[in-house]
Amino acid sequence: MKTEKVVNYIVNWLKDYAANAKVKGFVVGVSGGIDSAVTSALCAKTGLPTLCLEMPIHQADSQVNRALNHVEWLKKNFENVSMEQINLTPVFDSLVKAFPTVKNEEERFMSLANTRARLRMTSLYYFAALKGYLVAGTGNKVEDFGVGFYTKYGDGGVDLSPIADLLKTEVYEVAKYLGINREIIDAAPTDGLWGDNRTDEDQIGASYPELEWAMKMNEEGKKASDFSGREKEVFEIYTRYNTANKHKMVPIPVCEIPKSYKN
Repeated sequence: MKTEKVVNYIVNWLKDYAANAKVKGFVVGVSGGIDSAVTSALCAKTGLPTLCLEMPIHQADSQVNRALNHVEWLKKNFENVSMEQINLTPVFDSLVKAFPTVKNEEERFMSLANTRARLRMTSLYYFAALKGYLVAGTGNKVEDFGVGFYTKYGDGGVDLSPIADLLKTEVYEVAKYLGINREIIDAAPTDGLWGDNRTDEDQIGASYPELEWAMKMNEEGKKASDFSGREKEVFEIYTRYNTANKHKMVPIPVCEIPKSYKN
């Protein structure tokens, strides 16, 4: 990949989009992960005001520290970067208390994980509206268009997606080029929605390089029967997620009423 050209292209695309939309800058949720680190750095390189929000909800200290260290690095290198730290833990806990109780707490773990992401989306749009900024998404190509590994109307609720045409491995290339902190590059990818140390690979059952391979094979029209062993297992994991999460990756279905019914 011609990394320098890719970075310059994205930065210019961001500047052009902001100018055409007549907005002042960007707001980005930073999590201590590679995708949000790269996205916030690219936004910062535009020279436009870039607000980084760190929004812990029962977050592991390691994730919070990586996010804060990253923002400090950004602020040292870019005068246009600012930060707000919004502790959403008490908000989340109050919301959970307001919900009806369930017999088995494990039954709602996924619902509550997605609720965390949607609280963060609400916070991002609060500041975006307050300041006249755009919400920059942090999803990469595999997550956004391959396995749909994001929360609908959570981290999927954004105004524009600067890195959604980059594979995860390409995001790492950009991170190294930009000089992103080593602790972020070395950290195992995680969505940070569970209050523990589970990684994306733990949840999905395959690594990002494996998923990228499966995505390419799927685009080439391959079937699970074309593979064996681990390759078959990974391909089946990919296709299962791709199918189950298709509703996130296609336009919202609209019930179109026949014109004859409305005349």
